[in-house]
Amino acid sequence: MRTHSKESPLTCCQCGKGFTQQEKLKCHMKIHTKKNPFTCPQCGKSFVHKGHLNDHLRVHTGEKPFTCHLCGKSYRLKGYFNVHLRIHSGEKPYACDQCGKNDTCLKRHATGLKCPQCEKDETKRKQAKRSLTCPDCGKSFRQKYFLTLHVRVHTGEKPFTCVECGRSFPRKDRLKTHMRIHTGEKPFKCPQCGKRFREKKNLQIHIRVHTGENPFTCLQCGKSFKQKSNLNTHIAHTAEKPFTCVECGKSFTHHERLNTHMKIHTGEKPFTCPQCGKRFTQKSNLNTHLRIHTGEKPFACHHCGKSFTCKGNLNMHVRIHTREKRFTCPQCGLSFTEKKVLKNHIRIHTGEKPFTCLQCGKSFTRSGSLKIHERLHTAAKPCRLSQRKYNLAAGATHTQV
Repeated sequence: MRTHSKESPLTCCQCGKGFTQQEKLKCHMKIHTKKNPFTCPQCGKSFVHKGHLNDHLRVHTGEKPFTCHLCGKSYRLKGYFNVHLRIHSGEKPYACDQCGKNDTCLKRHATGLKCPQCEKDETKRKQAKRSLTCPDCGKSFRQKYFLTLHVRVHTGEKPFTCVECGRSFPRKDRLKTHMRIHTGEKPFKCPQCGKRFREKKNLQIHIRVHTGENPFTCLQCGKSFKQKSNLNTHIAHTAEKPFTCVECGKSFTHHERLNTHMKIHTGEKPFTCPQCGKRFTQKSNLNTHLRIHTGEKPFACHHCGKSFTCKGNLNMHVRIHTREKRFTCPQCGLSFTEKKVLKNHIRIHTGEKPFTCLQCGKSFTRSGSLKIHERLHTAAKPCRLSQRKYNLAAGATHTQV
C-alpha cells in the first residue's frame, strides 16, 4: 500500500531522502559511505548496485537486449528503450513547469530548442555551473577535476608514470590503457567474431567491418570512410597546397608543415632520444622511435588485430585488407598500395638508376637490388629468395630496355 500512497517512513539520515523499503534505504546508504561492492571483471570499475554492474557489462559485450518491435532499433539500457517507444506511441507524459508543454523526455525538451523559455533558463543554469575558468586560455569548466586535467595541456605536467617503461601521462585513465600493452590485457570483445581489443574505440571501429558502416563522408566527392583519420588523410591528399619549398619545390597545405620540412635541408635535428642518442627533426618522429625501446604498439588493425608502432605502417597494412591502390603510374596506369613502390616502378619508364655499386660502377633502380649485388664482391652468399628477387628485377630491367 505504501507504493500507491507514496508514504516514505524510512528516511536517510545523511540527505533526508525517503524510502518505502529497508532494502532500498540500505542500497542508498552506499552512496554516502562510497562502498562499491560490485566490480567489473573486465575493466575494474565498481558500482553500488548489481543492476548497474549488469548494465555496464554491456559496454564490453556490445549487447543491446532491448529491441523496438516497430523499427528494429536496439538499446543497451531499458530507460533509453522506454523513451524511444514514446516516439511511436506519441505519448508525452512529462509536462514542463515553465511553458506547460508536454514531451517524451523533460530533459530533452529543456535542451532541444523547443521551448524558448526553457532553453533560456537551461542556458543560464549551464552558464552558472561553468564558473571554473582556465587562467591561460579562458576556457570554462563545470567541475574542478576537468579544469585540473585541462591545465596540464599548458603546463605539460604528466604525473602518472608507467613502472614498466617510464612513459608518463597527464591522466590516470591513459596510463591504465597504456599498461595493457605490458600486461597483454584486451578487455573489449567483439560480439560478432570474438576478437578482442585493448581500447573501446578500436572495438567500435572494428564493428564497422561487420556492419559495413562508413560514417565519415568527404563533402567534396562523397567518398565515405570508417575512420575520421582516413577522411582527414583523403582531404589532405586532395587539398590545395599553397606553401612551396624553395629548395626542392615540394608543396604543403600548412605553413607549419613547410617549416618542419625545411629542417631536412638545414640538417637541424633538435629532438634527441634519451635511450640511444638518435636525433630527429620532429618530436612526433622521436615519440614513434621511443616505442622501439618501450615495445609499445598503439595502432591496432580493426580487421585482424595486428599492432604497429606508427600510424603510417598501420595505414599501409590496412590496404592489404581493403585492396586499395591509391598510387597510380601516369605512364602505364598500373596502381600500387605504397608510394615508394610506385616511385621504384616509375624508374622502369625513366631508366633512372640512382643506386650505384662503388666496386664496379653498376647501377640499379632499387637500393635492395644494390645490396644483393654488393654481396657478390664481399663473397657473402645471399639467401635464395633474395637472389631470386634480384634475378627477376634484373630480368625485368633488361626486358624493359
